Amino acid sequence: MAQAPIQFDRASGALEGANLWERTAALALMTGSKISSHFSHMGYIACANLLRKTLPERNIAIKLNPDAVFEFPYGDGYWSKLLNRSYNYEDELELLFVDSLDVDYTLLDCGANYGYWSVLVSSKPFGAHKAIAIEPSGQNYPKLANNARVNGNRFETLKCAIGAARGSARLSGTKHEAFSIAGDSSVGEEVPVIALDNLIDDGKVAPSGKYLIKLDVEGVEIEAIKGGARLLQADSVIMCEEHGSDPTHAVSRFILEQTPLKLIVFDPRSNRMETVTELSILDRIKVSTHVGYNVFGTASAFWQDRINALNAKTARRLQ
Repeated sequence: MAQAPIQFDRASGALEGANLWERTAALALMTGSKISSHFSHMGYIACANLLRKTLPERNIAIKLNPDAVFEFPYGDGYWSKLLNRSYNYEDELELLFVDSLDVDYTLLDCGANYGYWSVLVSSKPFGAHKAIAIEPSGQNYPKLANNARVNGNRFETLKCAIGAARGSARLSGTKHEAFSIAGDSSVGEEVPVIALDNLIDDGKVAPSGKYLIKLDVEGVEIEAIKGGARLLQADSVIMCEEHGSDPTHAVSRFILEQTPLKLIVFDPRSNRMETVTELSILDRIKVSTHVGYNVFGTASAFWQDRINALNAKTARRLQ
């Protein structure tokens, strides 16, 4: 029988249910995150995963807020940064989610991994929004389904990949946070693929709703955008990863040059969501080659107005 998960409360820092070695490991994981945060967490995942090999196999349940619990295997290199209470995961996304508390939108969490954003966005402090978490990996999906269960099954899960059209593909990779259907088609597990617009066809979403669409689909962002033409005509925003290692800014270039969407990026220098007309702004923003940067695309006047209002609020706070 599996051991009960260790409990960690991000608000208070309380760690419960851990033995002495697990407590020592938590301190190491926390300190490692604080130190490596000064250089974009370079090397943190590898070190944490080495440490994980010395730990018993059990989960840790992180209390993200009073209504959100996120479970993952204790010592996981990608998610253990959450033990560092000063660490913010993808804070430019959180900025938009927090500002959209009062909007009746649905989160489409594509490439959901273990469901972090679905857990958070469906929680009361984030507005208790409807969320559909989509994850193709046979390794990741049970952990995603578990996070749905521990949060009262308040968001839906689908086991499939997102692409340009309905079909199937091979999913491969060595890191759970970087599985992709863009790699070698002769290896990996076969997974079903759907297009974003198939969610309308299958009655999962209405063509007229409001949507925040997180596309963390490891190299098939452009295909996914192509498969969502109808959905992207609605009041929707896509949030895509633009990888730091891509000097051509392929995803942003596609959005800017091949779609009717406005391209928006959070600029740390101005502390604003900036509408991008020249891709050279990304040369300055993408300072680390081993991390991803989120860019936003929308054709919706509603969401453009919200983002303008968010910028105005941020400016007032900084005055």
